[in-house]
Amino acid sequence: MDNKRGKGLSFVRRIHAPRTIGMGIGLLGVYAGMLPLDPPAWVWVAMFINGLAWPHIAYFVGLRSRSPYQTEQRSLLIDSLTGGFWTAAMHFNPLPSITILSMMTMNNVAAGGQRLFLRGALAQVCGILLGMALLGPGLQLVSTTQQVYACLPMLTLYPLALGWVCYRLAIQLSEHKRSLSALSRTDSLTGLLNHGSWKDLLQLKFQNCQQQRRSAVIAIIDIDHFKRINDSYGHVAGDAVLRHLSKELKISLRENDLAGRYGGDEFCVILPDTTLPQAGRLMEHLRERVAAYRDDALPELRISLSIGLALCRSDFDDPVAWLNEADRALYSAKNNGRDQVNFADDGGATTRVAYPE
Repeated sequence: MDNKRGKGLSFVRRIHAPRTIGMGIGLLGVYAGMLPLDPPAWVWVAMFINGLAWPHIAYFVGLRSRSPYQTEQRSLLIDSLTGGFWTAAMHFNPLPSITILSMMTMNNVAAGGQRLFLRGALAQVCGILLGMALLGPGLQLVSTTQQVYACLPMLTLYPLALGWVCYRLAIQLSEHKRSLSALSRTDSLTGLLNHGSWKDLLQLKFQNCQQQRRSAVIAIIDIDHFKRINDSYGHVAGDAVLRHLSKELKISLRENDLAGRYGGDEFCVILPDTTLPQAGRLMEHLRERVAAYRDDALPELRISLSIGLALCRSDFDDPVAWLNEADRALYSAKNNGRDQVNFADDGGATTRVAYPE
């Protein structure tokens, strides 16, 4: 309910400015249409209240309503009702009548589609009947020059205001769409690419490497004994370790490098335009940074990484073969004592990355 109310309030705020502008400049057209008819004093009072006060009354009523969206829809129907009333009051003067009714119909279509359009048309008919009942029927088919000029602001400024509101709404929807797209591709805990998104990019990067003969390296990173960390210190501590590793990845990697959470405690990185020695230095630096992690609440907690690297080779048939090569180097690192970076060479052998201090 809170979410619906929040959306309703946003709707009320979006409508307020176009209604204020539309009613204000529409007042000019109605005034010019009523002037030759010399109506009773109460009609003039009602006309100015409707044109100047009603937009703000509808706004404050909508803000204080428990169901702002439904309240604003009712206010739009009141707009249509009064539009029909003033059409009959002006004795159906063509230019101001068509201008007012068409602008209110535009509002209804923009705000509620076909359903509100039909309800608004019915409200306009009711308003016309009410006007005829209170002021009597009449027909004024000729628009004066004064009436033409009075309707020009409505014909020019109001569509501009409504178009601006629709444009802003389209921009907001586009931003929401981008945000949702990013969320669908991102791991919620680490903020890195999730498994599916990373695999999709792996396919693209593999094709790029094969077609353009560009070098790239895959790194598969595994947190050593992560289950033991969860069992000994709890999942909160385990989540903190995962977040720390993702933070270090973001710090250490270049802008074009692609890091993702591949599994529970396994991360994968694509390093485009990179040689094995370059990737080895980068991953060794990452391993050292992560090994320096300390938690004041858990001073005995230590983290180490096992990392497998594989260069994209022309003899790979698909990205799975490339990934399997890096996975083999990872298992070699784990089987040889963990806490190290290993890479697979062209001959299929695996070698530990070792750099002097």
